[in-house]
Amino acid sequence: MKLLRIGKKNYEKPAILSNDGKIIDISSCIKDFNPDNLNFETISKLQSIDLSSLPELSSSERIGSCITNPGKFIAIGLNFSDHAAETGSKPPSEPIVFMKATSCINGPNDDIEITKDSKKLDWEVELGIVIGKHAKHISEKQSQDHILGYCLVNDVSEREWQIEKKGQWVKGKSHDTFGPIGPYLVTKDEISNANSLNMSLDVNGVRMQTGNTNTMIFNVDVIVSYLSKFMSLYPGDIITTGTPPGVGMGMKPQKFLKPNDKLRLSIDNLGEQNSKVVLI
Repeated sequence: MKLLRIGKKNYEKPAILSNDGKIIDISSCIKDFNPDNLNFETISKLQSIDLSSLPELSSSERIGSCITNPGKFIAIGLNFSDHAAETGSKPPSEPIVFMKATSCINGPNDDIEITKDSKKLDWEVELGIVIGKHAKHISEKQSQDHILGYCLVNDVSEREWQIEKKGQWVKGKSHDTFGPIGPYLVTKDEISNANSLNMSLDVNGVRMQTGNTNTMIFNVDVIVSYLSKFMSLYPGDIITTGTPPGVGMGMKPQKFLKPNDKLRLSIDNLGEQNSKVVLI
C-alpha cells in the first residue's frame, strides 16, 4: 500500500493511493499516520477496507509528510561508499549515527527554507525506513519483522552549520523544513528489495545525484539491528539511510542551493518530491 496524508499543514487527512491512481480518504477508518497507528495491526485493518465505499480526495490538494509526530528521526552518515569517497572520508567501519530534529519534517513538495545566515545549503536524496514494531537488541535476521515500510527523504543539510560550527552534526540537519519525507509511506510488501533501488536528485533540471541503494555500506537490516543495540526503536520512528554521490559539498568547485532553486528527487517505487528553496 501507498499511504499518504492530504491537506493543509496540521490539517492533513490520512489516505491511500489506490491501484488506479485515486487518492482515497480513510479518515473514517484511522485518525492519522502517527506512532499510535503505524503498526502491522493497522496495515492488516487497512488491507480489508473496501476502498470503493470511501470518498476520493482531489489530486490537486497538498501532500503532507507521510508520517506525523514520530518519536525519533534518526540518520546514518557516509553510508554509501561512493559518497564517502567524494567527501574524502574513509568508509566507516560502523554506522555513523546522528539525529535530525522531528520539527524539521516537511511535506514532499513544500518549500525548503534558506536563512540569510545560510552559506552552504546542500541536498541529499535518501531512503527512509519506517519502524512498525518495537525493536530492542534484535538480530539482523529479525529486522524485517520490525520494518513497516519505506519512504523518500531529502536530508537537507547546511554544511557550514554541520561541519564548521563545531559540535555534532544535528544543528546542520535540523532547521525547520530540512526533512521532507514522502510523498508515500510504501509498505514493505510493495518493495521487492530495499537494497536495490535507483535514486536520483535534480537541481533546476540538472541531474546532480544518481545512485542505487546497492552501494550502501550497511544495508537496511544491518542498520535496524545496529540501532536497536543502542536505543529502543518504536512504531513511527524514521531512519534515513545515507546518500549517494553528487552532493554540492563534494563538487569541485562546491555548489550550494540558493533562493528559488528547484529540486526533484526520486526513488524507485517511492514516488518523487518537487520543492523550491525560499529565503526567510
